[in-house]
Amino acid sequence: MAMLTAFRTTTLPRFSSSIFASRLVSTLVVAEHEGGSIKGSSVSAVEAAKALGDGNSISVLLAGSGPSLQEAAAHAASCHPSISQVLVADSDKFTHSLAEPWAGLVHIVQQKGGYSHIIAAANSFGKNILPRAAALLDVSPITDVINIFGSSQFVRPIYAGNALCTVRYTGSSPCMLTIRSTSFPVPAVSANSRSNEAPISQVDLSTFGEDSVGKSRYVQHTSQDTERPDLGSARVVVTGGRGLKSAENFKMMEKLAEKLGAAVGATRAAVDAGFVPNDLQVGQTGKIVAPELYMAFGVSGAIQHIAGMRDSRVIVAVNKDSDAPIFQVADYGLVGDLFEVIPELLEKLPEKK
Repeated sequence: MAMLTAFRTTTLPRFSSSIFASRLVSTLVVAEHEGGSIKGSSVSAVEAAKALGDGNSISVLLAGSGPSLQEAAAHAASCHPSISQVLVADSDKFTHSLAEPWAGLVHIVQQKGGYSHIIAAANSFGKNILPRAAALLDVSPITDVINIFGSSQFVRPIYAGNALCTVRYTGSSPCMLTIRSTSFPVPAVSANSRSNEAPISQVDLSTFGEDSVGKSRYVQHTSQDTERPDLGSARVVVTGGRGLKSAENFKMMEKLAEKLGAAVGATRAAVDAGFVPNDLQVGQTGKIVAPELYMAFGVSGAIQHIAGMRDSRVIVAVNKDSDAPIFQVADYGLVGDLFEVIPELLEKLPEKK
């Protein structure tokens, strides 16, 4: 961290040969949508694009088919005042977010638009598409960006979040980034602004060949039918670890989440043990979360798990091992048996209205 601070306070030389000095900054945000709305992680990518420079022209790319795509486009046009235009690719090839057709789409949009930057959220959607698109464009992407200083300098965590690396991009255009959405929260004034709606344009797909479809195919989509908030954007998250011992005991976490209006998370150990599906995994190889309240029960605090939740505003940990590493990052810690603590919490908490 000391190295990062010293680097940031040093006056940097001007590179007249830089690709960014020769033209205005323009950004393409590769956006994800569901149920007729652009996802919050993609709106955070728009927020991140603002930091690339003044006068940045931000275009949002949406793809899919049917009425939900048009609804998502209308939502994207008014979800953030910094959006200059919304590009819509309407084709059955994009009904499912497969990497090959999406990467081909990004390629042809970049060839036509000549953007200086391409940004996506560092979630399963962005991590699936952006590396393949970067390969087609012959550039090296910068992943998991948590801070942006101008058009070519970025900060990303390394060593499971225990160190921060400052990266200056000097490659050819476009500079491609994935950003951690939790590091770029959208201000309420931006999220609720509806005064200026961006124009919506259709992407010309006449040059989109069958070779862009690739060899992968969509099989099926499974999801849990629940009214709980999404894990990646929930204000409160309750997480269980291997200390819960079984899938049956994990139901206590679900009851607690219902009372708190929270999302349920899990450690990799709990997922590997088969207690819960892997879409609930929090950590370096799972979802990165930063809720207002993070409650960990039976979580030891492995470095990979802490990397995915250390930015939470308030961390509460319950573990019977007083030496568990989770207590080193917790704001409040209770050394106790979770099988006694959780039932007591359930008894004293009022029912969620």
